[in-house]
Amino acid sequence: MILDGTLPAFIAAAARAVRSGALLGLPTETVYGLAADASSDAAVAQIFAAKGRPSDHPLIVHVADASGIAHFASAVPDFAQKLVDAFWPGPLTLILPRRPGVATAATGGQDSVGLRCPAHPVAHALLAACAAPGDAATHGGPPVWGVAAPSANRFGRVSPTTAQHVQDELGADLLVLDGGPCAVGIESTIVDCTRGVPVLLRPGAITRAQIAAACGLQPLSKDELPAQTPRSSGTLEAHYAPAAKVRLMDARALQTALDLLGADAAHIAIYARSALHTRSSRLVMRRMPDDAAAAAQQLFAVLRGFDDQAVKLIWIEIPPATPEWEGVRDRLQRAAAA
Repeated sequence: MILDGTLPAFIAAAARAVRSGALLGLPTETVYGLAADASSDAAVAQIFAAKGRPSDHPLIVHVADASGIAHFASAVPDFAQKLVDAFWPGPLTLILPRRPGVATAATGGQDSVGLRCPAHPVAHALLAACAAPGDAATHGGPPVWGVAAPSANRFGRVSPTTAQHVQDELGADLLVLDGGPCAVGIESTIVDCTRGVPVLLRPGAITRAQIAAACGLQPLSKDELPAQTPRSSGTLEAHYAPAAKVRLMDARALQTALDLLGADAAHIAIYARSALHTRSSRLVMRRMPDDAAAAAQQLFAVLRGFDDQAVKLIWIEIPPATPEWEGVRDRLQRAAAA
């Protein structure tokens, strides 16, 4: 069931559902999440079951504001606090030492926890309502200090960026708050803050340069500390994959392939920035924006749309090897590896 997330009555109903242990489709500025009370192992288990996700893969916990950190984390390094001050609320997840006895299932049993404060007004309203004090008759259960909320899709598949995507993926019985299309469109940047220096585990809208400028330290890549890096959401080699096979090519290779296919080419979708020519009228062609942020915002919706058109192959022009495109390149490389 999809509810208008701008209406206070529906926010209150969704908060009662989360407090009572139910699942919720939740809009954020990055992608839609599948939310449940992060402190309830039983509620979190429903997330893993609904997604088909292994239970040792940690989930990101979303909090209403920075005050929620103390409930889940035992320490916040100085550089991590600078990142909170600079980017929260926003598309940045920080991996911090976990307080013993909290969010055990949500963290896959690790001694670290991923925390994020989303910027989306519907997500903020829901989190604030969940954490608000009050009696059970009003709120439907005890306060919820944070919700575990991985992307609201089957494990390994394309993340949803609209409420309809969530319903199409997980069924009409799931309660979903509709907050409109996601503004960022790809998942949050993840920075590990448990190693004394920032370690970039997953690129996103917030770039390496922005991280360095905010905290005064250049983030390392996860490959520089392979034995020490904790498990984290969305870092599998193969991930974010549509049903069709994805192949990345440069513009010249794309045009050569189209020339070889000729007029009879079909069941192929092309997503490229360069102007390409084909003799076939049966190909699905869509232009990728030249702006990295615009490309990120529409990326998952485009991949889902190609699947809806029943193509067998998706050929995508490789994005530029520049810092602002790192998040898009990361998602496409993982989609192509699936």
